[in-house]
Amino acid sequence: MPLASSPIGVFDSGVGGLSVLRALLAAMPNERFVYLADSAHAPYGERGDTYVSARTHAIADYLCAQHGIKALVVACNTATAAAIHEVRSSRPELPLVGLEPAIKPALAATRTGHVGVIGTRGTLTSAKFARLMTSVAEQAHFVIQPCDGLAHAIERSVSRPGPLPGAPVEATETGKLCKTYLEAMGAFGTAPGLIDTLVLGCTHYVFVADELRAITGPDVQFIETGEPVARQTQRLLEAGGIANAPADMGAGGGQPAATPATSRVQLLTTGPVEMLQAAAQRWLDLPAQCCSSVTVP
Repeated sequence: MPLASSPIGVFDSGVGGLSVLRALLAAMPNERFVYLADSAHAPYGERGDTYVSARTHAIADYLCAQHGIKALVVACNTATAAAIHEVRSSRPELPLVGLEPAIKPALAATRTGHVGVIGTRGTLTSAKFARLMTSVAEQAHFVIQPCDGLAHAIERSVSRPGPLPGAPVEATETGKLCKTYLEAMGAFGTAPGLIDTLVLGCTHYVFVADELRAITGPDVQFIETGEPVARQTQRLLEAGGIANAPADMGAGGGQPAATPATSRVQLLTTGPVEMLQAAAQRWLDLPAQCCSSVTVP
């Protein structure tokens, strides 16, 4: 049985799940994490359910066998939609947290009643997403936009320089794709009839929030899932009695001293390690030595 000191596994098809890991690190400063980016098999969002399910099972098996994880966060909307029910059935003893586009929080946030949802085609055409949308269909007007290629472009962008100050949003590959897809959705804003709330239905999209904001304007609300996932993970660990207690107290016996992120995170990838290193440094301020490559058959 995993111990309270065992790590939490987190995985995504690539580096996008680092946005979820960032929220987990902030919410649970005494926990250890093993993050796996399955970049050699990305993007999941443009593959079939059978393929994504096989990869999800393989990674869950690897993280349990090789790292003795005490819980698993599936930090990928596509993998959650395709396979989380299967993993939950095959490993009922493993606390499991998945992702889905944050439709219900968006309903609570919208004032115009017009909500945009962007995500991968795999997520937005899944049976799981269809059931979610059926349950809320009468509560708002939804504009659903698959963003083919955007997650993969974000992966590639980590090793490229950003746009020059003042450059138009379409000056980068990611910005061009954001502009194309958001313009296809219609008008954004807070006036009646406009889309005032945008659901970021892929973990990668958090990392292009600035490009998206340049298109929607400053008043549109963005809804993503990192913080809710972190809260749910923490609840499951506490309910199961496997939350990790702080090792020692801070100076003067006050608040517990948080363990530095560099000593409690291991980052793995099935793809080029340089991509993960660049993403970890750029988005989490973690050094290259936290990253290594692995093979997950």
